[in-house]
Amino acid sequence: MGKEKKTEEPHNTEVVREAEVEKLSLPRTIHLIPMDHIDGFDVRPGFYEIDGATAIPGGVNFTVHSRGATAIELLLFHREASEPFAVLPFPAHYRIGNVYSMIVFKLNIEEFEYAYRVDGPWDPAKGLLFDRSKYLLDPYAKAVTGQSKWGKASPGGQHYKARVVKDDFDWGTMEQPLIPMEDLVIYELHVRGFTMHESSKVNYPGTFAGLMEKLPYLLELGVNAVELMPIFEFDEMQDYREVNGEKLYNYWGYNTVSFFAPNTSYTASKEYNREGNELKELIQIFNKYGIEVYLDVVFNHTAEGNEEGPFFSFKGFDNNIYYMLTPDGKYYNFSGCGNSLNCNHPIVHQMILNCLRYWVTTYRVNGFRFDLASILGRNEDGTPMNKPPLLQAMAFDPILGDVKLIAEAWDAAGLYQVGTFPAWNRWAEWNGRYRDDIRRYLKGDSGMAQAAALRIAGSRDIYEASSRENASVNFITCHDGFTLYDLFSYNVKHNEKNGWNNTDGANDNNSWNCGAEGETDDPQIKDLRRRMARNAFAILMCSRGIPMFLAGDEFLNTQFGNNNAYCQDNITSWLDWNRLDENRDIFRFFRYMIQFRKEHRVLRSNVSDGACGFPDVSFHGVRPWNGHFEAHDRFVGVLFTGQEKNREPQIVYIASNAYWENIAAELPALPHGMRWKIVADTWEERQDPQEMSGVGFTIRPRSVMVFEAQAPEQE
Repeated sequence: MGKEKKTEEPHNTEVVREAEVEKLSLPRTIHLIPMDHIDGFDVRPGFYEIDGATAIPGGVNFTVHSRGATAIELLLFHREASEPFAVLPFPAHYRIGNVYSMIVFKLNIEEFEYAYRVDGPWDPAKGLLFDRSKYLLDPYAKAVTGQSKWGKASPGGQHYKARVVKDDFDWGTMEQPLIPMEDLVIYELHVRGFTMHESSKVNYPGTFAGLMEKLPYLLELGVNAVELMPIFEFDEMQDYREVNGEKLYNYWGYNTVSFFAPNTSYTASKEYNREGNELKELIQIFNKYGIEVYLDVVFNHTAEGNEEGPFFSFKGFDNNIYYMLTPDGKYYNFSGCGNSLNCNHPIVHQMILNCLRYWVTTYRVNGFRFDLASILGRNEDGTPMNKPPLLQAMAFDPILGDVKLIAEAWDAAGLYQVGTFPAWNRWAEWNGRYRDDIRRYLKGDSGMAQAAALRIAGSRDIYEASSRENASVNFITCHDGFTLYDLFSYNVKHNEKNGWNNTDGANDNNSWNCGAEGETDDPQIKDLRRRMARNAFAILMCSRGIPMFLAGDEFLNTQFGNNNAYCQDNITSWLDWNRLDENRDIFRFFRYMIQFRKEHRVLRSNVSDGACGFPDVSFHGVRPWNGHFEAHDRFVGVLFTGQEKNREPQIVYIASNAYWENIAAELPALPHGMRWKIVADTWEERQDPQEMSGVGFTIRPRSVMVFEAQAPEQE
C-alpha cells in the first residue's frame, strides 16, 4: 500500500490508496496503524519474521521472542554507557504469538547500543528464571559490546549489549572454491595464537588481519582449508585467574556468548557497526587463492554455565527451552561445561539453523566443525535420537548444500558415535579411532598392525557398511591434546601451569618420549623424535580419508607437554615461528608430502577397482600379499592402485616399520616394463627419489617409506 502523510492528523498514519479504497468501497481515509510514542520515540509494530535488530529506512526494527515472558522492554544505551537513556516497553498489541516486534524511528545505529529486560514467573524448579532486573543480550545479536579488548572484562560484569550491524561488504564476483571433500587438506588453527608471538613478524598480531598476512605461508605449505577454532563472541574472562603470576584466560573460546556475532577482539581495528568486515575480507581473500575457511562452532553449550553460572541471555528469555533441564530444573551437563543446549527443541533447532544460514550467506563460510556434536543428536530429556531432526535438517538444508559439515562425533557424557553418527551421507566425522590406532602403532605397541592398515585404507571397517563416502577426517593431532612434537617428547601430560595440580587433560595420550621426558641434548633422541614426526605425517598423507593437522606441527611447535592448553594465552599456546627456522627441513617434508598427495588421487579416493591386475587396496607384510598380521608384527605395507579414464595407472605402496631394528621386505612384483621408485623415506632428512632395480628393500628402524610404480616412458 502507498503511504501518505495527512498534515491535519495529530499522529503519523498509514492510509489506503484511493484506488484501493474505491475498489473495496471503504471510506476515503482509513487509519490503519497509528504511530505510538514511547519514551520520546515514534514507534510502530515491526517485522515479526526478522529476528534481531535490523536497520531499515528511517529507523531500526527490533524483534525478539519468548514463550514464557509476560512483558519485554527494549533498552537503549549510549555507547559504552552502563545505564539506558531510553526504556521502551513493547505494547501488548506489538506482540503476535510469542514474538514481540517494534520499529523505532529516527535511530542512528552508530549512536546506540541495546539490550532487553524480560519479565515473567520465577520458578527454578520448573526452569523458569525470568528476572526483570537483568539486562539481557539479544540471542540474535550480530555484534556484542563490552569485550572488544582482549582480556578486559565488560563493565558491570556480564552486562552485554548489542550493536546493529550494517552489512554492506562488497563480495564482488567472488566464487567459492567448492573443493571436493576427498581433495581437502585441513589445517586447524587458533586465530589469536597463530600470530600473537613476536616471531610471527606480522603487523597485526593475534587478529584476522594477522592471519591474512600469513596467507603466502599457507599457500607455500599447500593446505587448502583452514579450520578456525571458535570465533563466535566468547568470554575469555570466564574463570579468569592467576597461577604463579601467569594470567589464565578461557583462551580457546569454547564458551559461546553469542552465536551470530564474531569475536570483536580478533579484529585489528574497531569496526563500529561494521563488525565482521575483517573476517569477511579474510574469507574473501582466502577463497580467492583456493583456501576454504571452516568455523569450529559450539552449539552444545553456552557461557551461561549451570545454576552457579552467569545470567546474561538465554536463561532470561526462556531458560526451560534453550537448555536441557532435569525434572527438578537443574542443568544436564553432557558438555562438561555446566549446561547443554536443548538443540532439538523446535525453537533452538530454528535458531541454530538460522545461525548457520547467516554465516553462510553473510560471511560466505565454507564449512563447519561441530564441537561435541553428539549433543546435537540428543532429545530434550538427554536421550540419543535415531534420526535427530536438527542433524537431518542441516544435512538437507538448501542454503547449506555446498557447505562441509564435520562432526566431533562424541560428547563429554560418554556418547561415542564414530562410524554411527546420524549422517544421511552428508556428514563427515573426526575419526578418533584413526588418531588412537595410529598413535599406538607408531610408538610400537603390539597387536596394532592390523588396525593401522585399516586406518590407512580409509577405515573401511568403520564406514563401509554404511556406504558413507568421505566420512573420515583423519587426524593424529588437534588443539585438544599433545602437539606432534610433544607426542614424541612426553610420556605423560605436564599441565601444572593450568593450576589444577595436573589433574586436568587426558591421561590416555598414547604418546612416547623416545627415551627422555621433555627437552634433551641427546642427538640420537632428537633425531628419533624428528623421524617419528615425519613418520606420522607420511602416514597421514598416504591414508584414505580427509587429513587434518594442527598448526605448527609442520615446524615442531611445542606446548611443553601441556595437553590441555585451553587457558594458556602465552608462549605455551602461541606458535613460536622461530622453530620454523630451526626445523625448516620438517616444513619441507610436510610440503613435499602434501604435494605428493595432491598429485596422486589414488591416495585420496577409490578411483577404480584397481589397475594393472592389482586390487584397489591390499595389505602386505614383509612378503607381498601376506596381509594377515600377528600380534608381534610391526611392519605394515599398504598398496593403492587405480586408473582414471584416459590417464596412466597410479600405483603407490606405503611401508611402515614400527620396530626398533632393520626389516628386510619385498614389494609386489610389477607388470613387465614397470619398476618401483622410492619417493619418500623418513629415515632421511631430505627426499631424493631413487630408482630401484628389483623388489627387495630394507626399511630402517622406526621409519616409513613410500614407493611409486612407474613405466619407463614416464621417466
